[in-house]
Amino acid sequence: MRINPKLIFATSYNPTKKSYQMPIQEMCKKISENTITLPLYQRDVSWSLQKSVDLLNYQLFGKAPVAPISINLIVKTELSVPQVSFIDREIIDKSTIKSSHQSIVDGQQRLTTNFKAYTNNDDFRNIVLDVSSASFKIVKAAIKDHQIPVGILLNEDRNILQQYLINKKTFNDLYAVAIDVRSKMMDYNYTINQAEDLTEDEQIEWFEVLNNAGSKVTALQMSFSKLKLHEFDIYSEYIKPFQQLMSDYAMEGLFSPFTTNVSYPIASLNPAFEVIVNNKLHKLNYAPIPSDTKESQLTSLEVDILRNIIKLSISSLKLALEFISNKNLEKYIDRIDYILYLSGYFCFNSTNQDFDKLVYWVETTNFTNKSNGQRRKMFGELLNI
Repeated sequence: MRINPKLIFATSYNPTKKSYQMPIQEMCKKISENTITLPLYQRDVSWSLQKSVDLLNYQLFGKAPVAPISINLIVKTELSVPQVSFIDREIIDKSTIKSSHQSIVDGQQRLTTNFKAYTNNDDFRNIVLDVSSASFKIVKAAIKDHQIPVGILLNEDRNILQQYLINKKTFNDLYAVAIDVRSKMMDYNYTINQAEDLTEDEQIEWFEVLNNAGSKVTALQMSFSKLKLHEFDIYSEYIKPFQQLMSDYAMEGLFSPFTTNVSYPIASLNPAFEVIVNNKLHKLNYAPIPSDTKESQLTSLEVDILRNIIKLSISSLKLALEFISNKNLEKYIDRIDYILYLSGYFCFNSTNQDFDKLVYWVETTNFTNKSNGQRRKMFGELLNI
């Protein structure tokens, strides 16, 4: 009977024996030094403030450890996938990646939460430790004397905590308990499950197993990172500006569920692709809907062309949002579809828009219970207004 050598090889090593522990303070220091980074395919930060608060409270009060962090140890640097820094997603110069560099396969959101506290990131300005209620919480009013901002409490420089309490005249009351909380949080150990020199596909496979077969977000980001567009990051160059514009016009609440944070912006590139690449020749299956995302076509383009498509898409999105605001149509916009369709319209019609007909379209169009076929037809009809 033939025994496949693959089976013999699989039994020759045990990856669980490479697990170890690392305290939060050490991990945050490595992140600040960019010796712990993220592979380019990783999605952007996704946790809400409340989810970050929940993690901080669990690390302080939980009776069981937080789930392990999964790290790919880069030993053969020439084989590594492109890396980006935490939060700002700056591309890491490959020449600075040395042997034993650590790349996070799973755990970005947890590490980002701790790192934002460590660096007193402005995103966490309203998160405090409330010593009266014994919890981390989000505050909307002024910070009170019995509350310590998390970015002060867990700051990389302990002297900042001391000086803060002195200035607030609460040093004698709060310093002892604050130091105890800080010490526990900084010394909190995460278990690290480590592999070495995984290929990009092997990392994705590991991530998907850990996250119950992965998500559309990962698939979309993988499409862009695999192109060898190593100087291009879809999140920082497009997704974030798209989301910021939506937020500027108070439309960010239309992103639901979370996976649409990426699929909607990518779908919104379809009209700009048709304008720039297909000379305004519209096909039904290029409607700005998530089921029609064209990541494979987009990622086959030269970077400069892709950036032109992004530029047109963002400028058209702004025109759509301005139109909605100027015509006081916000009460009709209960779905993001209106914005994506209008943005697509402005891609195709940079001049000679018929605003009266567009207003009527917004007031009379209903996306509820429409099939993809119907939605594609609706977009084609809008382009002909």
